[in-house]
Amino acid sequence: MNRRSRRTALATLLTCALSLPLLGAAPASAAQDVRPVARTGQAPPATAGLELPTPTGPHPVGHHTLHLVDRHRADPWVPTAEGRELLVSVSYPARPAGGGPPAAYMTEGEAQLLLENRGLDGVVPAATIAGTRTHGRVSAPWAPGRFPLVLLSPGFGMPRTTLTSLAEDLASRGYVVAAVDHAYESVGTEFPGGRMLPCVACEEVDPGPEQAAVVRGRATDLSFVIDELTDRRTAGALSRVIDSRRIGIAGHSIGGAAAAATMAADRRVRAGVDLDGSFFVEDAGAGLGRRPFMMVGAESVHRPGSGDSDWPGAWNRLHGWKRWLTVEGAGHYSFTDFSWLGYQLGVTDAEYPLPGERGWSLTRDYVAAFFDLHLRGVPQPVLDGPTPSRPEVEFHRP
Repeated sequence: MNRRSRRTALATLLTCALSLPLLGAAPASAAQDVRPVARTGQAPPATAGLELPTPTGPHPVGHHTLHLVDRHRADPWVPTAEGRELLVSVSYPARPAGGGPPAAYMTEGEAQLLLENRGLDGVVPAATIAGTRTHGRVSAPWAPGRFPLVLLSPGFGMPRTTLTSLAEDLASRGYVVAAVDHAYESVGTEFPGGRMLPCVACEEVDPGPEQAAVVRGRATDLSFVIDELTDRRTAGALSRVIDSRRIGIAGHSIGGAAAAATMAADRRVRAGVDLDGSFFVEDAGAGLGRRPFMMVGAESVHRPGSGDSDWPGAWNRLHGWKRWLTVEGAGHYSFTDFSWLGYQLGVTDAEYPLPGERGWSLTRDYVAAFFDLHLRGVPQPVLDGPTPSRPEVEFHRP
């Protein structure tokens, strides 16, 4: 496949990936990413397929994958499963030397299932998609010190890999980051033993009370991950580089709702971020006390008075440090890896014109500033109000 054919095929794949139905992404009336997209022809030159953005912090990034099983819980989607299974990609500050090759973005099996799901089997090589270059080196030695822990939860139907660029950037800045795949809640995730777990929840969850069940189930998942990562008996050396007094959480779409629900249920989590996610639970925001929470979303859906967002109720129940930010021109996936991959491919949506590179950089800057302020105590003027260098971002104080 020559370079032009490869890029055209990858653009087609990204278009279809952006069209995946995402429960809880936004109200149905604001389903941002189902329209056809057009190539602008302005992407940077491609040399060897896709590559995630280079992390901006001072640390090299290490990568380790954990398979965790909570045997005290039945899986909510497949009760016959042996406990609740989770796959966790841990990105962390590493030493300058050592470690293996860059971590795989996804397995070929996961890529193949995604292609089949979108009717693209045989059109795009699964190896090309799986081969998106990352920057985390497998089993690289830990950097010395103890670092804050940040958990990441993806959108419904999406794998944890869609938040890899954010995970790697935070790790390069001195955070241990755990991106979590919730079993049977993504289009397809390959678990140990070559077991491909399909999105059973995608077939069973309809808008309504089931969405709240997903949110609360994920909150239990994420608390279990904290238990495992901070326990020396289960995490070993990893637990010794995590500062369990400084834990944060962020999520995209329904993962953002899970971030708030986890904080409400688990006092160990000190700060949280919702990236363009509706909350779905009637008491969203309650139970956080004075702990800080930030909501960042697409202006078209989450501006005050839009009528489609459930953010106003959550905002009124937040009693600590809080921010409500919207980004002009953003779509639902502007806060994920798809933003950057679309930038590389020259893919855009005329109705949501925020450039993909810009969407990525804004997400990176505001999320990193939030955790630097609240988990490290470093002042962050960018969070005080609008700045001329970021005119797309509007601060709301309804």
